[in-house]
Amino acid sequence: MPDSHAPAAATSIVNHLGPDSFEKDGLRPFFEYRPLGLKELTGGKVGAHVIRAKPGKHADAPRHTHTLSFQFVYVLKGWAIFEYEGHGQHRLVAGSTVYQPPGIKHKEIDHSEDFEVLEITMPADFETREVDAD
Repeated sequence: MPDSHAPAAATSIVNHLGPDSFEKDGLRPFFEYRPLGLKELTGGKVGAHVIRAKPGKHADAPRHTHTLSFQFVYVLKGWAIFEYEGHGQHRLVAGSTVYQPPGIKHKEIDHSEDFEVLEITMPADFETREVDAD
């Protein structure tokens, strides 16, 4: 009997970087996003993308939360400064990892021109909500 929880049949399990891999429009106007195909492969249960800084653009986002069950970030290049509720400000550099607990209030303060991260979320699509600074 087929597993009703199995993801839909994938057309490809390999995702190669190409000249048009990064989408210019996404959650933040100062970032570009490269979807890695997990959303489609898992039926929306898991999302993964590479996020990189847009040249000449700087962080300008309010404090916010995400409605999701899992969010993990691995810094690939550059640096960024984030503020996390109850944890203060942290300078993230290449090799830094961040597990953002569900609903944690956070804000990006600044990032380098070459800032780039791998982000994995569950689910792939989630709500982002602005919140007041405490």
